[in-house]
Amino acid sequence: MFSNITDLTGRILLSVLFLSAGLSKLGAGYEGTAQYMAAMGISPALLPLVIATEILGAIAIIVGFQTRITAFLLAGFSILSAVFFHLDFADQMQSILFMKNIAIAGGFLALMSHGAKRFSIDAALAART
Repeated sequence: MFSNITDLTGRILLSVLFLSAGLSKLGAGYEGTAQYMAAMGISPALLPLVIATEILGAIAIIVGFQTRITAFLLAGFSILSAVFFHLDFADQMQSILFMKNIAIAGGFLALMSHGAKRFSIDAALAART
């Protein structure tokens, strides 16, 4: 039982960052994020995809739906974010953000490896078959 609770708690903690980031970009943060992406050489046209990835990916991980696939995709998203936006190692904050993204990718890869446990849609669907 404890393992199931820690699994759910871990999924929530990994996802909260993405959910809050995606939601913040829907409002006042949209224009600033678009400008930041453009300044980093990334097309702001990709911003709706980024927002959808953050929000839908976070929700999928929290509820445990297609957990392994979603965790793999969010690990890749985290690595790409680190590489495209946080490679300025002369700036200590950028170094910290780079390592944060890499650590989050590691958490998602571990989740991909183990999948979601009992408190998940994946487990409910597996029990039905």
